[in-house]
Amino acid sequence: MEMTERHQHGEHAEGKATYFYVWGALIVLTVVEIYLAYNRVFPNPLHMLEVLLALSVVKSVLIIGWFMHLKGETIVMKWVLMGSLVMCLLLMFVFFVDAERILKLGTGR
Repeated sequence: MEMTERHQHGEHAEGKATYFYVWGALIVLTVVEIYLAYNRVFPNPLHMLEVLLALSVVKSVLIIGWFMHLKGETIVMKWVLMGSLVMCLLLMFVFFVDAERILKLGTGR
């Protein structure tokens, strides 16, 4: 009950310092991603892609948890968000297969 009252009045459990730490972590992760992408640290592009995707997942967790305030939400709201995310990913995989088929067909000219 107390958590709900704090959210209604615009108060947060964290201070401004927490948001600055999260923001700093996002900047550091972005710099690491840029460094990895431009300097080709991994000789195999698949390994580089896996690392970049993992870093992107970490960044999205930070953004969703703190800046979108999902960290303090109810469990039902978290399940709705995760269900939507899974559905979007499944739809993307369905359409990616179709897009690959179209690329292999060519333009027909």
